[in-house]
Amino acid sequence: MLALLMFAAVCCAAPAGNAISAYVALDTRAQEDGGIAEGGSAADIPPRMLTAYKKAAQQIRKYVPKCRGMRWPVLAGIAKVESNHAIGRNIADNGDIRPKIYGVLLNGSGAGGNTTAVPDTDGGKWDGTGNGERAVGPFQVLPSTWQSIGKDANGDRTADPHNADDAALGAAIYLCGGGRNLTQRTQLKAAILQYNHSSTYVANVLGWIDQYTSGASGPDLKNLSGKTRTVIEAALSQRGMPYSWGGGSAGGRSYGICCSPGGKSGASIKGFDCSGLTQYAYAKVGISLPRLAADQAGVGQRIPASRGPSALKPGDLVFYATAPGHDATIYHVGIYLSGGQMINAARPGTVVRLDAVNAMSAYAGGARLL
Repeated sequence: MLALLMFAAVCCAAPAGNAISAYVALDTRAQEDGGIAEGGSAADIPPRMLTAYKKAAQQIRKYVPKCRGMRWPVLAGIAKVESNHAIGRNIADNGDIRPKIYGVLLNGSGAGGNTTAVPDTDGGKWDGTGNGERAVGPFQVLPSTWQSIGKDANGDRTADPHNADDAALGAAIYLCGGGRNLTQRTQLKAAILQYNHSSTYVANVLGWIDQYTSGASGPDLKNLSGKTRTVIEAALSQRGMPYSWGGGSAGGRSYGICCSPGGKSGASIKGFDCSGLTQYAYAKVGISLPRLAADQAGVGQRIPASRGPSALKPGDLVFYATAPGHDATIYHVGIYLSGGQMINAARPGTVVRLDAVNAMSAYAGGARLL
């Protein structure tokens, strides 16, 4: 019981799996958590990588004239799953990524999920080994695939899968195929399925694409007014702020405490956790919320989980629990926006951003305070 109370004291999303294919599992990957519940907005993409995605989306018609609907969120969705946008690497002004990103050696050993040996095709030019193939770069393409899609996008006369611009353009060419219309969901799914023949992978990438698309367009607040608009604008004003375990209050962002169930400390991070963000937003309209997410469920009109997320209105609190129906087990809270989205401070290592309500498991209903 003590452990449960400590977990509820400050809030964090429950871990979620990250679907990575055999061909793209990185031998250098060091992510504690993954999957759609991490959310997505341009704030979690290194600026130089975002530039590469946007540039590729603009260039694609030159190489695949019949392609329609290539947008930077499509490329960002792929790169998020494949390499987490090369975060942790140095990305030079010209787009070169160092250290280079290599996948597991595809020798059929089972490491990283690979069970079929793939013979070497590049003599180690791109993947650093002549003993077989391994996927390369932020988009994790095989050297044999790179031979047909690789283009020089940054003007240095070399098509290099370890260069952000070249890699993004190559991925765009591959996804466009002979001229897909990616504005059609079925064709977008087919393009992603071509990239990795896994329905789980497709669902994961589509989730990221949708979140990046939402983040790029921004929420529509024209139908909101009064206190609801004030609360939502306050929460949205903190988009991009880092998650800090135990951080944030009615007065704004603050340094957090140590430590989350995963061992992450917020003591050196000035930002918000989930309940700190809700306290801040509602303080703007004179509503004082308790510090614990579970206690916040006792404020206002409770909306039971049995009514489903469709019962939520803008400004409502959104809860998640280890045992939905038992409010003492609530571990997370967000602020409902509209269209199935919430403003969310999800977990250590992420930022305040928009998430789908169903991106997190164990929905426990909401609370209406306005």
